[in-house]
Amino acid sequence: MRSFTRRTARKIALVGAATATGLLLTACGTDDGTNGTDHGAASAAPSGSPSAAPSASASASGSGSGSSDASAAPGPFNDADVMFAQMMIPHHEQALEMAELAEGRAEDPEIRKLVTAIEQAQDPEIQKMKAWLKGWGKPESAGHGAGGAGGHGMAGMMSEQDMKDLAAVKGKAFDRTFAELMIAHHDGAVDMAKDEQKNGENPTAKALADDVVRTQSDEVAALKRILDRL
Repeated sequence: MRSFTRRTARKIALVGAATATGLLLTACGTDDGTNGTDHGAASAAPSGSPSAAPSASASASGSGSGSSDASAAPGPFNDADVMFAQMMIPHHEQALEMAELAEGRAEDPEIRKLVTAIEQAQDPEIQKMKAWLKGWGKPESAGHGAGGAGGHGMAGMMSEQDMKDLAAVKGKAFDRTFAELMIAHHDGAVDMAKDEQKNGENPTAKALADDVVRTQSDEVAALKRILDRL
């Protein structure tokens, strides 16, 4: 009986010591954890850089929305990037309107092929640029000048009369008019893209500007060759 009592007392003492040690560790851990919350944001950045980098860029660029659209054009951006997107959207939209007029009017196979290429390239680019602006917390329209007036003040944009004249012709007359107008339209887009290459900051926007310069310059050359034989 005395032996049982000693063993029981020893167990109680050990449990009490373990409990006290656990409480002490918990108290220390609470202090470290509180301090670690502040440092965690800084220390977690290197290990979690893929997700941390866009957030830092968003803050620096002023978007800071945390929206998934912000990842459409990660990294810092400036006013030139915003203006490029705001102006290129209506510019591309008018190119698509011109391309739609080719249905039932265009006769030349190469014109029809270029129309398809324009539609396939520019509609996705419009959606990309809209996503950038949403992620950056900027409106789709510049709200003044060219952007606020349907874009007709921008380089290469067609007037309402130009569009009516294009819609009024068919066959070879359409092919020639379309080629002439689209050359001017593309030249305007290339000028805008070159301005973005020079003054823009966002890597994604500048990459699209590179694509515009390359593809639309090639299409201008093709349209000029078509005009030469029409």
